[in-house]
Amino acid sequence: MSNDVKEIFSDGRGRPGGVATPAAPAPAALAAKVRTLAPSMTRSMQRVAEAVAGDPAGCAALTVTGLAELTGTSEATVVRTARLLGYPGYRDLRLALAGLAAQQQSGRAPSVTADIAVDDPIADVVAKLAHDEQQTLADTAAGLDTVQLGAAVTALAAARRTDIYGVGASGLVAQDLAQKLLRIGLIAHAHSDPHLAVTNAVQLRSGDVAIAITHSGSTGDVIEPLRVAFDRGATTVAITGRPDGPVSQYADHILTTSTARESELRPAAMSSRTSQLLVVDCLFTGVTQRTYETAAPALSASYEALAHRHSPRTR
Repeated sequence: MSNDVKEIFSDGRGRPGGVATPAAPAPAALAAKVRTLAPSMTRSMQRVAEAVAGDPAGCAALTVTGLAELTGTSEATVVRTARLLGYPGYRDLRLALAGLAAQQQSGRAPSVTADIAVDDPIADVVAKLAHDEQQTLADTAAGLDTVQLGAAVTALAAARRTDIYGVGASGLVAQDLAQKLLRIGLIAHAHSDPHLAVTNAVQLRSGDVAIAITHSGSTGDVIEPLRVAFDRGATTVAITGRPDGPVSQYADHILTTSTARESELRPAAMSSRTSQLLVVDCLFTGVTQRTYETAAPALSASYEALAHRHSPRTR
C-alpha cells in the first residue's frame, strides 16, 4: 500500500477530521450511494464510483492497484472513494461489490430509469415517474443509517422542544414533520424564514433538538440556524442528500436521502422531497413507538377534534 493510502487512515478515528465512520452500507446500498454522491465527487473519484457501480463483479476481483490502473486514478483516490461511499477501506468495498454482483446475477439488480421526454405520452410519464419514485424510496431505505436514525429518534422522543429548518421544497417537508410531532403532543416548530429560524435557534439549549433539511447540504439559510443550535448545546440532525456537505459540520446525526436522476422536466427538488418524506415518516413512527403511552391518546384526541369536519353536515 502506498504512503498516500496510509495517510488516509492516519487519524485512526474513521473519516478524516476525526468524525466516526458509520457502519458500512449493505451491498444493495452501493448503487444508491453512487447515484447520490457522484455529483459532489471530483472527476477522478467519479470514475472510480462509476466503475464499481457499472461492473461490481469485475471490480471485486481487482486489487486497489488494479482498480486505480483501470480507472486511470491513484490508490489514494480509490481508497478515498471507498470511504466517501461509506466503507472503512477498499477491502470492505470489495466485499460489498461481490455481494452486489451476486444480487445482480440472481436477477435483483437495480434498474435504470429513462428520462422523461417532452413528447412522451402521459401513460409513459406516469410509468416513469412511478419507477423513479420507487427507486428513490428503495435507495433511501438501503442507504439510511439505522444507528443514526435510532439516535435521532431517541433525542426527539425526549426533547423539550424541536425546531425544524427548511426552505423551498424542503420547507414543506419541515412543516410536515412539525405537524406530525404536534399531533402526538410534542412541541415542534417549522421555520422557513431564515431570520426567525436564527432568532428561535438562540433560545435552544441542551435537551432540545434542531433538524436541518437540505438536499444539497449547503443551503446557508438552513445551515446558519443549525450552527446556532449546535453552539447552544441542542442535539442537531441533518436530513440531506450530501452527507459530506457543509451542513454535516454542525450535525450530531446525519440521515442521508437519495434522489432519482434529475432531468429537464423533473428537477432535483421534486425527487428529493420523496426521500425526505420517507425519512420524516421513519422519524415520526420511531418517536411514536418510544412515546406510545402519551402519543396514542394525543393522536386519538386530534382525530376526534377533526372528525366533524369530515362528516356530512346536517341542516
